[in-house]
Amino acid sequence: MTIKTLALILAAAGGAAALAMAPRAGSPAEGPASSPVQPVAAPIPADSYPFYMPMQGLKRPANKFLVKCEASRRAGREVYAGASPQSVGGRVEGGYEIVYEASDAAGQPCVYPFSPSMPQVVGALHNTQYILRSSVPGRQVTFRTRDEWGSIGVRLLDFGRQRVHFEMRDIAVDFPAAVQAKGAVHLETFGGQAPGLFSAVIRRCKVFGGKNGLFVPGGQTMLYVEDSEFNGNIGGNVDQEHTTYINGILVSHLRNSVWRGQHAWADQASGHQLKDKAYLRVYENVTVSNTPNGGPPSAMPPVDISAMGFTWSNNLKIVRLAPQQAVRESLVDLRSEIIYGAPGMYPWNPLVDARWRMPAAPLGVLDQVYLSVFFNTKIESFRTEPFVFAPRPQGTHVDGTIPPNIRGNEMTTPAQQRQVSLAFNTSGRFTRTYGKPGWTFVNPALPAGAMWVSDRDAFIRHALKLIGR
Repeated sequence: MTIKTLALILAAAGGAAALAMAPRAGSPAEGPASSPVQPVAAPIPADSYPFYMPMQGLKRPANKFLVKCEASRRAGREVYAGASPQSVGGRVEGGYEIVYEASDAAGQPCVYPFSPSMPQVVGALHNTQYILRSSVPGRQVTFRTRDEWGSIGVRLLDFGRQRVHFEMRDIAVDFPAAVQAKGAVHLETFGGQAPGLFSAVIRRCKVFGGKNGLFVPGGQTMLYVEDSEFNGNIGGNVDQEHTTYINGILVSHLRNSVWRGQHAWADQASGHQLKDKAYLRVYENVTVSNTPNGGPPSAMPPVDISAMGFTWSNNLKIVRLAPQQAVRESLVDLRSEIIYGAPGMYPWNPLVDARWRMPAAPLGVLDQVYLSVFFNTKIESFRTEPFVFAPRPQGTHVDGTIPPNIRGNEMTTPAQQRQVSLAFNTSGRFTRTYGKPGWTFVNPALPAGAMWVSDRDAFIRHALKLIGR
């Protein structure tokens, strides 16, 4: 019997120290990082949508507005060619598409010296779309202002069981003084109830400003971001504000995009670059760096996600520069002390449950646990990191706060945990792949019945099927 087998058996029986005995392979101190298991991900064609996002039945926006470049720059506000939101009293029903003229008189990309004004949404919402885009695909327009309330987004309250879609394409948001806005891009969508769904797509955009560059409240939301860049925040409460804050939504799918550091102070650890509490997270070719904005780099883990749910990641690159404070140890924190999503968002109890005990062979039950899978993660750091990933244990009860805080996390045993994390081919400057003991495996040989975890689309289908999506 190997030490690792013994550790797993002891942990299944509740031995708190068992997993600490188990050697792991994959980091420079753990053995070879190469793995026979490789990720499978079908290409997503340009300007299309992921398969799980239902786009059938959506109506063309009932209102289309064209914003002129030069006239708007002279006026310091939107000047429309033809119909405008003001012509309908600023209250728009049936969805809208706002197109911003891409080039100025000199043929350069247009820079609009203001924060866009959004029409008020009224009337029936079902199958409506709200689209903001450049007039030329691939040619980015820029909104730039020092307005302390600068923000861009959409406000939809109580959309209930209705299907609603928002999209932003080829737009740069540069709001360096927007200390009041919750997010430079703020998706104010509340009151959704399954099977209602709000989807948000951000393509080829660049975002800077606000207390969070991108802020997404919790709810029945699917977020898809590709080919975009998010550069910090400029808020004053730097420990609670982040480059991006994605609350308890259904899906965050981030592709071919970059997250850089946020505002920081010399005497505070500051926020995270990517704080993502979605039920299902998919990261593909994503770079996260604590490159500073107006201060020293953040000392917090660059990526702060939830252990309660599902994560599939391929080619995540994390860059850590030296902060002025004592650095927090992990690079990817898998947190478990707060419940962010609504109760129906979790297929199993986020707390430890008397009906569950981890079997002696966890790789055989990957379809019955909360699961995070990281392929080809690359680490660049000012130091040799002690470890990369830090899974946190489930707790025993919640308090009366909103959102609910989980208590008793450090009192539970490994056998009680219903979460597993796998890492394949992690490389860079670090000592160990995983930090604290947990059901973690580095470059494991998966049994045949578990190979679905390497297939992005199969992984997504599994996670969403568990909650009826």
